[in-house]
Amino acid sequence: MSGRRWPAEWEPHRATWIGWPHHEPDWPGKFAPIPWVYAEIVRALAGHEMVEILVHDERVAQEAEACLTAHGVHPDQYRLHRQRTDRVWLRDSGATAVREADGGLVWQHWGFNAWAKYDNFADDAHVGNVMAAVSGLPRREPQRPDGRGRLILEGGGIETDGCGTMLVTEEWLLSDTQVRNPGMTRADYERAFADELGITKTIWLGEGCVGDDTHGHVDDIARFAAPGLVLLAHEPDPHDENHARSADNLKRLNGATDARGEPITVVTLPYPRAVMMDGVRLPASYANFYIANGVVLVPTFNDPNDRIALDLLSECFSDRTVVGIHAVDLVWGLGTLHCLSQQEPAA
Repeated sequence: MSGRRWPAEWEPHRATWIGWPHHEPDWPGKFAPIPWVYAEIVRALAGHEMVEILVHDERVAQEAEACLTAHGVHPDQYRLHRQRTDRVWLRDSGATAVREADGGLVWQHWGFNAWAKYDNFADDAHVGNVMAAVSGLPRREPQRPDGRGRLILEGGGIETDGCGTMLVTEEWLLSDTQVRNPGMTRADYERAFADELGITKTIWLGEGCVGDDTHGHVDDIARFAAPGLVLLAHEPDPHDENHARSADNLKRLNGATDARGEPITVVTLPYPRAVMMDGVRLPASYANFYIANGVVLVPTFNDPNDRIALDLLSECFSDRTVVGIHAVDLVWGLGTLHCLSQQEPAA
């Protein structure tokens, strides 16, 4: 074993990292409200931890500052860093912080190929470099265990309890497309997770949610709320496309144990009614929440189930304030709160 440990998201943070939106094609025809959504996210975080914000260029920096000032965010609560990005889904393009055996933090800077969807990701490939430079933490580039180059992963595809247990989906890593690390097997991935993240138990779920174009990221369907406690997006309507896949994931979790050998307890989160745009179903899910110091940010969708989800999360995170963030426009970019953020643990 490497002696590494990947901290859970609810452990203390020094900061949250985001990138200020600038790539208008990610929200075709609806980009105008998106910077204001980001300003509201920063406002909700700023009273709890530093927010480190990547800005594509000077124009974007000025826009970010103007939006944040309008929302009453004090300049001492955030920092802007000039770094060109192709897109701003930092959960995936950014690095993942783990603790080494001596307790020190290191950024695991995965290889990134833009979800095997886009050709332009050269700028995003450097996001981990600036995170390391600003934070002063070392950076590693994990390699495939079979020696065939850099390991390609995204932070939205991995979820931990901080105690050696991880959730992933087969759709993401083992589907026929094999678009990230061709030739790698289930055993290869589990070896990589052990070496790079200190994971001793990987729970493989099946498919992600409908509308997720990342090939099934786990952060839209299943999240740890505490060791042994998983919040699972579940659709009870048999006529809904999410029903069969969420029922399969529930069955897998109900029979699972964690790295401690303890059974998993499952709390089901509803889905909102289908969120459609131009005939496309979007990956709207309450499971894409983000846990920060003292607060949990939850995407909401102008849906009756918003209140049910917020109440459930308030029960699970009774030590934190639960804040809903309107995400109907945001999800048109095919991601919401967890997708756009990356935590930096406290030293």
